[in-house]
Amino acid sequence: LQGYQVLDAGSGREAKDLWRTHGSRIDLLLTDLVMPEGISGVDLAEQLQSEKPSLRIVYTSGYSQEVADRRVALEEGVNFLPKPYHAPELALIIRRSLDSPRRE
Repeated sequence: LQGYQVLDAGSGREAKDLWRTHGSRIDLLLTDLVMPEGISGVDLAEQLQSEKPSLRIVYTSGYSQEVADRRVALEEGVNFLPKPYHAPELALIIRRSLDSPRRE
């Protein structure tokens, strides 16, 4: 995808397993807000960012922003990509996230 190396996980647990092996090489997490196996995308992002504060996060969901976890401010086109989306939209938000200054 656009020259990026992509690691795919089907759940938060799988993502954490990949993180243990590849975390030092991961610059961005694209996560759904709602995932199987009892860990939300927000919980996953918080856990991984606590270990690597420079990790960029992009959230996606088929649900509206209004039903999202209030611990994170979602901005469409900045850190939130509503479903359904197309590859060019995904590539653009990933590039923007990687290029933008880290938010505190």
